[in-house]
Amino acid sequence: MDISHIINELGEDRSLYFNAVAPPIVQASNFVFDTFDDLRKAFEDEDSAYLYSRGKNPTIEILRKKLAALDGAEDALVFNSGASAIFAAVLANVKSGDHIVSVDKPYSWAWRMFDNLLPRFNVTTTYIDGTKIENFENAIRPETRIIYLESPNSNTFELQDLEAVARLAREKGIITICDNSYSSPLQQKPIALGIDMALQSATKYIGGHSDTVAGVLTGKKDMLNKIFNEQLLNNGSIISPFNAWLILRGLRTLPVRLAHIKNSTEKVVAYLKNHPTIERVIFPFDEDFPQIDLAKKQMTSACGLLTIVLKTDSYNNIETFTYSLKHFLVAVSWGGHESLILPQAAGIGPELFDPNKEQHRMARVYIGLEDADFLISDLEQALTVL
Repeated sequence: MDISHIINELGEDRSLYFNAVAPPIVQASNFVFDTFDDLRKAFEDEDSAYLYSRGKNPTIEILRKKLAALDGAEDALVFNSGASAIFAAVLANVKSGDHIVSVDKPYSWAWRMFDNLLPRFNVTTTYIDGTKIENFENAIRPETRIIYLESPNSNTFELQDLEAVARLAREKGIITICDNSYSSPLQQKPIALGIDMALQSATKYIGGHSDTVAGVLTGKKDMLNKIFNEQLLNNGSIISPFNAWLILRGLRTLPVRLAHIKNSTEKVVAYLKNHPTIERVIFPFDEDFPQIDLAKKQMTSACGLLTIVLKTDSYNNIETFTYSLKHFLVAVSWGGHESLILPQAAGIGPELFDPNKEQHRMARVYIGLEDADFLISDLEQALTVL
């Protein structure tokens, strides 16, 4: 299915809403039924009719169709955050006594669920280096129900061989879940590589404007129907119609934004790699990246997120450099119009800072929609403090 059709036309029957070019925000909590039979059918399956916006809503339904098609999946669910999507996907597939294999250092709210919440219900997790398929093979137990992936991750960008992991999991009857937030559906399609469920933070590239929070989960219809009826309806973690409309708006410009960000990022990476104060640049499509061949095999490109390792032994120098930047905002997340920086040292504190640990000298950089030369000039003046 052509991406232009998906983004601009799929799911949009304008005759239903006064031929408006943009779909309306159906800001309704509940819906009217003309017959007992229609009402009965809605009670039997809330995803088959508009009953109550805690479950299904016309604005959200348009978004679901587009996101499923972008991922090449049978269905999609949209949640009020990426963390909600993770929680629902995992909770739907474990019970007491089950075991999860997860890549090491996953997204913080996945990690907190694995370590703090699930053990209360006798569900355990083993963390592994996901860059080697044998580590998955060695970690699997008879009670393993989920393999949780994040490829690339959002800090040092380690990848997993998604086809190989999916093949192994199918042989063992294990569900695979992959966080695809780094790449977006335009740069990597885990479903096509055999993964059962793909999830991502729609707050990032899909929304694209840093003004709404959302999460997406895609996969087979029967699995997502189960999650809809159990986790989503029970947790009430559906996205609001207004936020769904904002995500639809963001989708319209997704290919153009990603193309611009990709080109700018490549220029910034080339500049940083030759700067005397930068020890290392970590970026999945850089030729020096350890997994460059795998990245090119399963991703079409990499976009705006990279990490730099600063040449300094001073915590104060890192702080001074960070706040010398005039056009990079100091903030978490990525995928919006604005460029960002997030130094690891800020989460460590001066008393624990160790310059011998490379991680302590890392700063994650996100390249937004500003012109590349504009951003390079800002980096140049700020790096002089080092």
